[in-house]
Amino acid sequence: MKTILYSGAALIALASAVSAASCPGVTVADPMGVAAGAFPEQYELSEFEAAANCTMEFSENPSIGDFNAQIQGNPDMPALADRLPKEPLVVAPYDEIGTYGGTLDIISNATEAGTSDMMSVRHVNLVRYSDDLQTIVPNVAKSWEWNDDFTQLTFHLREGHRWSDGEPFTSADVKFWYDNLMLDENVIPSPKDYVLVGGERMTIDTPDPLTVVFNLPAPKPGLLSHFANHYAQAFQPMHFLGQYHPDINPNADANAQAIGFESGYDVIKAYYGSSDWMDTPTPMLGHPDLVANMPFAASPTLESHIVVSESTEGRHFVANPYFFMVDTTGQQLPYINEHDEVFVSETEVRVLKLVNAEVDYKTQALQLDMAPILLENQEAGDYTVELRPQIELGTFAFNVTSEDLEKREIFGNVDFRRAMSVAINRDEINEVVYFGLGQPQQYIAFSPTPSFVTDDQINAYAQFDPDMANAMLDNMGLVDQDGDGFRDLPSGKPLVLNLQVATQGISVKLVELVGQNWRDVGINNTVKEVTTDEYRSAQSSNQLDVMMYGKSIPLAVILGNNELFVPPFENYFGMRTGMLWAEYIESGGASGVEPPAWVYQMGEDIDAFQAAVAGTPESNEIGNRLVQEVVDSMLFIGTVKAVSPVYHVNSLHNFPEFQTASYAYYWAYPYRGPQWNLEQ
Repeated sequence: MKTILYSGAALIALASAVSAASCPGVTVADPMGVAAGAFPEQYELSEFEAAANCTMEFSENPSIGDFNAQIQGNPDMPALADRLPKEPLVVAPYDEIGTYGGTLDIISNATEAGTSDMMSVRHVNLVRYSDDLQTIVPNVAKSWEWNDDFTQLTFHLREGHRWSDGEPFTSADVKFWYDNLMLDENVIPSPKDYVLVGGERMTIDTPDPLTVVFNLPAPKPGLLSHFANHYAQAFQPMHFLGQYHPDINPNADANAQAIGFESGYDVIKAYYGSSDWMDTPTPMLGHPDLVANMPFAASPTLESHIVVSESTEGRHFVANPYFFMVDTTGQQLPYINEHDEVFVSETEVRVLKLVNAEVDYKTQALQLDMAPILLENQEAGDYTVELRPQIELGTFAFNVTSEDLEKREIFGNVDFRRAMSVAINRDEINEVVYFGLGQPQQYIAFSPTPSFVTDDQINAYAQFDPDMANAMLDNMGLVDQDGDGFRDLPSGKPLVLNLQVATQGISVKLVELVGQNWRDVGINNTVKEVTTDEYRSAQSSNQLDVMMYGKSIPLAVILGNNELFVPPFENYFGMRTGMLWAEYIESGGASGVEPPAWVYQMGEDIDAFQAAVAGTPESNEIGNRLVQEVVDSMLFIGTVKAVSPVYHVNSLHNFPEFQTASYAYYWAYPYRGPQWNLEQ
């Protein structure tokens, strides 16, 4: 037998080659001696291979071919090496390397109500917040950099990244989203603030397929934060939607007519909607008679799962064969095969499904007053309920541009709004609704509370003082004229507030307590539970007396989005007032009602705040001024900031403790849904 002798160098090389044969199953719980990367809980491929001294071999879900076949319009699926980017994002699971399989069951209220919870599990954007809610980390974008004065933000994309239909994802898809969707009034009637800087448009350069340069007309450091937490994705598939856009394709209308639509814009709206909302109905629900003629049942996506069926009862999703993430052993994510979303409008039925463990995960639309029954049954149901801090607090607002001119005058009087604030017994609300776990406070827009906010601002008109409320209402001439025990309008007509409450946004019990507080100072009201769609429709059409919903967002979000400070003071899905003020501003005074001078001043201040660097004396001074304007105007009346349930079945693994139960950071998005794993 021949003996082979190796030199020391050769032995080292051989040992290195053996150790590099496969990559270790690094998790957050067990890093296995592998150093952390530049960003928490994830690596770029070359970074991980160097840290773990390995060469990653990729593997796929054995059922992925079946899922590809379910995606209407998808071609035959190429090999995994041709579906992953050259440098996929390597994700360290929380507790364990997962196994493929299972269906994640979630309930939502309706097609566009309570759905963001489900969306957040599969969501991706250019960047995201890590689960510490402070660190922005790469996601779709591999890296980014700012120039010195925050007027140019450059993103670098992943080479070889593909849409769910296998077509290349490039910088052109970002520019198409911005130029041809967000800034085209035929698609989005009025530009969103987050695509503007101080009301002015940005421009986008694409020097090559992997580089996107946002050129800002003024500094806006919070633009990056916007991309890290917002539901609206900064890209859309130009190769597909561009076929129907007249600025991209001169045959756009002819292409649309070939599949049964009148114009290219009609096709774009069928797939993308007329807003930036991702869960507008697909053609499967909006145009079921035309789906067979259309290239795709749903527009291609970069998300972990893509919808393959939809009805008025729910939606079903399958894993994206081209998803760009892998775990530390090289398994392509997601682990969970399918997502199933069922629409249930009745609160009692949703709670019963949770008690019976028919749902795998839920956060949105769970109010704290639902917690006792959920906690009581968690052992029998083999699920876990965690009470996590909320960012939003239950908030009320009066319709200052009410169609009823007599009510408009009353609601527009700040003394009335202050009286209604001090009439609220926040301590009682905290005990009855929030089991003493909350903190009474006034609405100040920012949450958590930044350092530039004072105690006086937090507590402004937040004390319980029915004597003050009665005196202020008396001074306004709101007295009981007919002797029925309730105050009347100056004309003598009864003053009755119609309190329509959608349980997705606020607790019914809280609204009932506030309603009783107001009746105690002579303001009559009725409480009626309505669906979220009914509430939003009435709010948008200026038909509500009082708006009520959870409200407040973090400083990091406000740096990129001004909507809490300009009429109507939030988007369609949130809580708004001053609808006719907004109409006046958007129409240049052609219609609507002119807002008071302080509204314009607050608009100038939020622009200045977004242009300043957070934490500097200049930024803090402007921030304090904004809070004071919010408190002085008392357009929105806060109650109690507390905690809210986060629900998941115990068979759902790699599920961490949420820092907050909050839409502001987009529910589950920081907690990496693609690495969730269902025990089989």
